[in-house]
Amino acid sequence: MAMMEIYALDLDELTAVVGSGDRTLLRTISVELEGHLAVADEEFGDRIAEGAPTRLDAIRAVIDGGPFDDRYGYQYGYAYHNLCVYHGLRQNNLNFAPFRHDWLETVDEGLRRLGLTAVTVSTFRHNRPPSPLPYTTEPTYGEWSPAQCREAFDQWRASTIEQRAALGYDLREAVESCAEWLRAATSGNGLGIAAFSF
Repeated sequence: MAMMEIYALDLDELTAVVGSGDRTLLRTISVELEGHLAVADEEFGDRIAEGAPTRLDAIRAVIDGGPFDDRYGYQYGYAYHNLCVYHGLRQNNLNFAPFRHDWLETVDEGLRRLGLTAVTVSTFRHNRPPSPLPYTTEPTYGEWSPAQCREAFDQWRASTIEQRAALGYDLREAVESCAEWLRAATSGNGLGIAAFSF
């Protein structure tokens, strides 16, 4: 089983953090996310004892654009997640926490049946945080650009109540969650969707 967290945010602003060297942001995150960072360090305590960076050190490396230790790529992926937590508006993930591994493809099929071809939720499981962050299999990362969100939301609005009802309860609920994410993105100024799969 896996789970996802979804955020509506300015993707360009998020990407610009990587390598920015922004010490004010680092200090702010260290205070505002202090509880998150402490929980993360406790969860990964054994790995930190073996040489993995603490979560704050991983966030610092992301903000500085390195240096990175490829052995601990997951810590930088989680650090990027923490930056999303700070910058983004968390979205409802009720239908994606937890989910079985073939669920995303099932939801993609439901989206296609309604004519939504601009986005897929499986994107969130097959991509990775931006370069220069090291490759990691957990967490995985994916995003929907503002243009994709606008196109997909228009496609959603063109679908009918009858088409949506034909999906069945569970699938319809999941597809409607996707539509809520799209609504959140398109209601802001140039927002996109970022999602992490754990």
